[in-house]
This record gives sequence, structure tokens and C-alpha cells, in this order.
Amino acid sequence: MDAFYASVELLRHPELKGLPLVIGGRLRSAQAQGKEKRGFPRLGEYVGRGVVTTATYEARALGVHSGMGLMKAAALAPEAILLPADFEEYRRYSRLFKAAVAEIAPRIEDRGIDEIYIDLTDVPGEAIALAQSIKDAVRCATGLSCSIGLAPNKLLAKLASDLEKPHGLTVLAHSDLPTRIWPLPADKINGIGPRASAKLEALGIRTIGELAAEVEKTLVETFGQRYSSWLLDAAHGRDERPVVTVREPKSLSREITFERDLHPRGDRQALTQILFDLAQRLSADLARKGYFGKTIGIKLRYEDFRTLTREVTLDRAIADTEAIRAAARACLKRVLLDRRLRLLGIRVAGLVRSGQGPDHSMIARSSSGADNEPAQEHSLTKRRHSVQELHPT
Repeated sequence: MDAFYASVELLRHPELKGLPLVIGGRLRSAQAQGKEKRGFPRLGEYVGRGVVTTATYEARALGVHSGMGLMKAAALAPEAILLPADFEEYRRYSRLFKAAVAEIAPRIEDRGIDEIYIDLTDVPGEAIALAQSIKDAVRCATGLSCSIGLAPNKLLAKLASDLEKPHGLTVLAHSDLPTRIWPLPADKINGIGPRASAKLEALGIRTIGELAAEVEKTLVETFGQRYSSWLLDAAHGRDERPVVTVREPKSLSREITFERDLHPRGDRQALTQILFDLAQRLSADLARKGYFGKTIGIKLRYEDFRTLTREVTLDRAIADTEAIRAAARACLKRVLLDRRLRLLGIRVAGLVRSGQGPDHSMIARSSSGADNEPAQEHSLTKRRHSVQELHPT
């Protein structure tokens, strides 16, 4: 989907079309400070540590991109419009566009809220015409545009889908690699991250073409045999992965980065509520997707950006808010909470489908009432050797 979150917002606010628009963060503008405010908030007014979720192409032309800190983005585009993210609405549009695609080509691999792979092999019709019909169906169902890469495999289709955004329909064959793919930076390949890109650059490899021309032995010395073989396959457009229509998640998680660093003692009440809210949202996620989980973990990021994780494994799978919160508290008891925190998260792993086995016949519930202690906490298979506790009651 093209600039998905921003495009959904433009459906609500068509008057912003053509303007640099940034989605992200929690809005703390002059309005929040009690000052009179008219119109839409500007990025330059933002105060906080949020990040850019997405931006329109007009904002991207000013140097703003996803994952960038909002304060840094504000220095580049202070007059850009800033709107907070509305993930419930984005998920609704995600369901709409995927349903529209499935009416034409049902073999779909879901890759997140705004991206899918589609296998057209067994769909009657000519491939380019099918791709155009998919674009038209998505537009009709959502009012939004998408870009499609049509290629022999998933790796090339992914690259192709980004070549002519927005509104693109790009056909890419293996014969097109030298002219269309090899001039691109190496990190355009999905799977080459910042660290690998830096190592490639240290070897003098900056483009996909330079990578394709490299000798495998040279790469092995830096990356090892397995990753080196994959790098060369990717550079030559080789990818045998099938479109996977059913993918079981390994875990579900929720986390929040605070607007200001919070101290476990001085901000205990706020952290207590945040812990409960995270557990409640995870419980709702599990109920919606039909899962229970046996392993509960917490993630803490301190003011110095050091990140710490802890987890416990329960004697049976759970899905309700209080049980998740109790397990998260048990993890917190094993952490020295003597410094300010900038992030808190909860993760549920060891997922099983509801109804699988004798321990999974309970109904997942999401508590929305008072913050009461559970009547009985699930026993933990890991020892609770805490140094200090958050006391979330």
C-alpha cells in the first residue's frame, strides 16, 4: 500500500492532500500546553521522543522517513502537518484491502498491515491484467492506491513493488536485473540491514551489482558460508521461497515508549496502569486471534538505552489480563528497578490455538473493571529471585 497510514488519514482530511503530512508520536502541541490553537498541528511544535510511523511522499521529499525521531524530523520539515496514529482505523482498512485482493487471487501471504504477497500461478488470466484488476479492486474497496511488483519470485516482486511508487505496476524479469536492480544500493534487498550494509561497504560493495560480481570466498570471511550464499543468490535474483498462506505467529507483544523517563518508585502509579493496559491489550489480541500462551516476558529499556528482558514459563497456557499481568510482575521481581525507564513491554510466546489440549478450554477474557488482584496466580516454572518489585497494586 502507498504511504498506508498517511493515505488513510487523507481520506478523513482530504484538505491535506498535497501537503507534507507525518503520522506518529503522541501529540503534545501548543494545545496540550493550554495555548490557543487553530487548524492542524505542525511537526515543529512537537515535544517528545516519538518516531515517524509514516509520511506522505511530499514529506519524504523533505528528508522525513519512517523510523526517524520526530524531533529530528521537525528540524527537517517544521511546517509539515503532524497527526497521531490511529491503528484501529488502519487495521480496518487493512482487512478491507486484503479481502478485495482475495476475491481475485485467494493465495495470499500476509506480511503485515500494509503488505502481502500474491501467488497468481493458478489464477486464470494474463498476469499484467490481473495485477491491474487487483489495483482497481483495492481502490474500489478502500479509496486507496497500492503499488504492485510482478515478478517470478518473492524477492524480485518485493524489489519491483518499490521501484515506481506511488500507483506503480512494475513488471520485473531476470533479464532486467542488470539495468533495473544492480544499480540500486545493496540495502534495498529485504534482509540486508544496517549492520550487514556497513560490512559490505567496508568491503567496497555499495550496490547490488557490485555484490553480484563479488567472489563468494571474500564474503565468507566476513559473513560466514550460509549468509554469503544467500547474499549472492539475492543479488542474482534467485529465490525459491513459496507463498505461505498460513503462518502461525511465534509470539505476540505490546510495548510503549514513554513521553518522559519514568522512575519505578516516583512514577509507580503511572507504571502500574501502563502494565495493566499492556496486559489488557495483549489479552484482547490473544482473544481476537484465538491463541493462549505459556511463556510471558517483559522488556525494559532504561534511560541510557540499555535493554533488558526477562521471561517466565507457566504450567499451562493463559490468555486473560490478570494472569498475564501476574506473570509480568513475576518477571519484574527478578529485575533491579533502581533507574528510570523509557520503555516497557510485555510479550506472550509459546502460543497454542484455543481448544488444543485440556488446559486450553477456558475462554480468554479481557478485564476492563477495577485493577484487582487475581484470585489465584498461575504457578511459575522459573524461580522468583527478585531484588526489588514494582508493587503494581
